Amino acid sequence: MTGKFKLVKRAALCAILIGAFAVRSAQAGESVWTTYETPDAFLAEAFGSAPPAAQMLELDAGKQSQVAAVFGRPYPQSRLRYWRAGGRSAWILDDLGKQGYQLTTAGFVVKGGEIDFARVLIYRESRGEQVADPSFLKKLSGLRPNGNGLNREVDGISGATLSVKMMQRMARTALTLDSIAP
Repeated sequence: MTGKFKLVKRAALCAILIGAFAVRSAQAGESVWTTYETPDAFLAEAFGSAPPAAQMLELDAGKQSQVAAVFGRPYPQSRLRYWRAGGRSAWILDDLGKQGYQLTTAGFVVKGGEIDFARVLIYRESRGEQVADPSFLKKLSGLRPNGNGLNREVDGISGATLSVKMMQRMARTALTLDSIAP
C-alpha cells in the first residue's frame, strides 16, 4: 500500500467511528448542555425563599452605550429583567464565548457595587465547563468596576480561555447594569 492510500484509509475509518459515536449519542438523547442551577434556585439563593418581584430595565440609547462599552458590543436585548432587595440586585445574563458558539446563561448578584457571587446556570458548550466550578466562581466574588474593566485580574483556566473571558464580560455587564438600574 502506498502512503497516500494508508492515509485515506485511516481518514475514512476515523470518519466512520466519529459518525457512529454521533449517531449513538443522538439516539441516547445525550446533550452537551448542562443545567447547573435553575433561575428560580439562583434567585432563592440570592434572596431566600421569597425573592422580590422582577423589575424591568429599559436600555435606551444612552444606557445601551454604557453597556456596550463593557460588553464589547451592543447588548442584544433592549429590556432586561432584574431583581433587587436588601441592598443587592440579581442579574441573569446570556453571552457567547465566541461567535458561532452556544449561549451560556449565568447569574450574578451585585451588592455594594461589587460581585457578591456568581453562578453558571446553563452551560451549552462542549468545552470550558470548568467556569461552573465553585473554585473558579469564587474568583469573581469581590470584583468591582474599574473603568470599562475590572479591579483585578481573574486567573484563567487552561482549555477554557474563551469561557473565562465570557464570564468576566458578563460580570462587568452585571456591575454596569446594577449602576444604571433605578
